[in-house]
Amino acid sequence: MSNEQNIGDYNSLIRVKAGIVGGAGYTGGELLRILVNHPDVDIVFVHSNSNAGNYVYEVHTDLFGDTQLKFGDELSDDIDVLFLCVGHGDAKKFLEANAIAPQIRIIDLSQDFRLSQNSKFHIQNITADPEPSFRQFVYGLPELNRESIKTAKNIANPGCFATCLQLGLLPLAAKGLLTSEVHITATTGSTGAGQSLAATSHFTWRNDNLSVYKVFEHQHLNEIGQSLKQLQPDKAIGDINFIPYRGDFTRGIIASMYTESDLTEDEALKLYAGYYDGHPFTHVTKRNIDMKQIVNTNKCFIQVKKHGTKLFIVSILDNLLKGASGQAVQNMNLVFGLPETAGLRLKAVAF
Repeated sequence: MSNEQNIGDYNSLIRVKAGIVGGAGYTGGELLRILVNHPDVDIVFVHSNSNAGNYVYEVHTDLFGDTQLKFGDELSDDIDVLFLCVGHGDAKKFLEANAIAPQIRIIDLSQDFRLSQNSKFHIQNITADPEPSFRQFVYGLPELNRESIKTAKNIANPGCFATCLQLGLLPLAAKGLLTSEVHITATTGSTGAGQSLAATSHFTWRNDNLSVYKVFEHQHLNEIGQSLKQLQPDKAIGDINFIPYRGDFTRGIIASMYTESDLTEDEALKLYAGYYDGHPFTHVTKRNIDMKQIVNTNKCFIQVKKHGTKLFIVSILDNLLKGASGQAVQNMNLVFGLPETAGLRLKAVAF
């Protein structure tokens, strides 16, 4: 079962001017790969203090021949949207240190504004208005908040694990059916750890290896619980037991989850397909799914099966695309009234 969106050919009159902060890292590089080919976007600047003056392709070498953009160390207000591809905690610091014009939309890929208690942020007042200025961030999971995203001034892009796990559970919460314990095992590629080297991200350690980390206490559980409660406010959510694994591959997430359910397999498939109807990147099936199908795409595939009294769900996506930069562009498209799939019809690696 799949959700099709008839995108056809379109002639947009909109030209979105974009700036990128933190363009040298993994998410910044993925964002550049998408935006240099986006039909409706002009990249005004790519900010990086450490790479100022260097061509983008000198850092992201696969972009050689695609762009003559250079990194810079200055910002410009002549943009419509600013992408923050910086580390967790650094987005808030950046906005505290830099006065961004209020008309500029911000899409933040860090975790700084994902939780509701952090979503309202005081900013520098750069106008003559003596009243305090705030930026309100909307949680940017289109399959949950599409209509709110369309009118948002600022977007808090979801985490990669959080996106994968939520997409596997949202349909149940939407019907108030997520009341039993949920058991989740999920494995992510090494790019999920970011570009900076650590003891657990060196090739010699990660290759031919598998390990668990942050058992039952991964930081993405907070945003997952927040979203599930948004859809199921009147019933207690069952405990979410999450065991994350570090995989010995570069990119992608595969999550398997199960919970007690009275639904038959056909009822569950109908529920999931109905929830994601009209969402162009999330597809539901009862067939076995493989991570190779979604790596290098903005898709999430969800497999639903019934085993006795347990509903078994597998969710797979690319942690750098649907789990980060691809979803950020999807949110940008929604904010500016562009086709949701613009610039995101990407080919899976397949082999």
